[in-house]
Amino acid sequence: MDLRRLRTFVTVAEQGSVSKAALRLHISQPGLSRQIQELQQELGLRLFDRVGRRLVLTAGGEQLLGGCRGLLSQANSLSEQAQLLGRGATGVLKVAAGSGQIEAALSTFLPRYAERYPDVQVKVIETRGTDALGMLERGEAHIGIGVLEAGAADDRPIGIHIVPPYELLAVCHPSFPLEGGSMVDISRIVSHPLLLPDTGFVRRKTFDAVCQLAGLEPNILFESRASQTSLVLAEASLGVAIIASTTQIYRYTLRTVRITYKGKPIQYPRAVMWDKRRVLPPYAKDFCDSLAVHMRKLSPITQLPSSAAADVAKKRPRSQLKSNARS
Repeated sequence: MDLRRLRTFVTVAEQGSVSKAALRLHISQPGLSRQIQELQQELGLRLFDRVGRRLVLTAGGEQLLGGCRGLLSQANSLSEQAQLLGRGATGVLKVAAGSGQIEAALSTFLPRYAERYPDVQVKVIETRGTDALGMLERGEAHIGIGVLEAGAADDRPIGIHIVPPYELLAVCHPSFPLEGGSMVDISRIVSHPLLLPDTGFVRRKTFDAVCQLAGLEPNILFESRASQTSLVLAEASLGVAIIASTTQIYRYTLRTVRITYKGKPIQYPRAVMWDKRRVLPPYAKDFCDSLAVHMRKLSPITQLPSSAAADVAKKRPRSQLKSNARS
């Protein structure tokens, strides 16, 4: 059985369309469609139904998907094991992580790791939300850092190191009329103009889910894919930015508050993850262990700005703030 066809089948199943799968696999759409047709002929089974513009797995396709993923993982593991036997403590380590993890954790961890393993090339792949888990299963990354959905690892061969969770924070200019205190209930926040991440981010999905649970209608002013854009607008007193606790805000003059619901901070779990079916070299195992320790030591960004910084910020003219936001 051609592993290339199986990889194509799995990718189409995950992407839901030929065009997206072809883009991910760097092949033409006709070539990809031909591989799917050849696989269906080989198996004597239709794998997909077309529903609108999407391809949806048939019942038979759904039953085969897990086995195909397992077979591809075993093939990757065998290849990696052979390479490890031949090269020793040197190689390439692919790490999938979100932009917040890259900035907050990997930026300070990677230089230390490089000192210990100078012959290991770490390739960082930027992801969003729960994409890291899928990349592990497809064999596109050795290690993933990201959101751990409830029960995500229960029925999968995924190893995890639990690290401190993300927490939703609200940030605004110190002069912005947001209720005082270091913790503010979400009901006191949603009426203000909100600077939110777009709906593809987990922190946005979490915020929306809590609003729905509480029966709240958020006042959305702006949606962005870049945290820095929201922070600049928040510093200009244009609204309240909703960020994750890993977001770096030291470059900005902002007041930070923890968002609560029914008196409790709003959090969602995260972890350092790897596929236990793959043979990880010692340097990769050490990467997982050391990174988890490093992330536990990092202080969460839940501290209020110093009173001096707040006083300086309050004295800055509003026109100056708007000028800075445009620059």
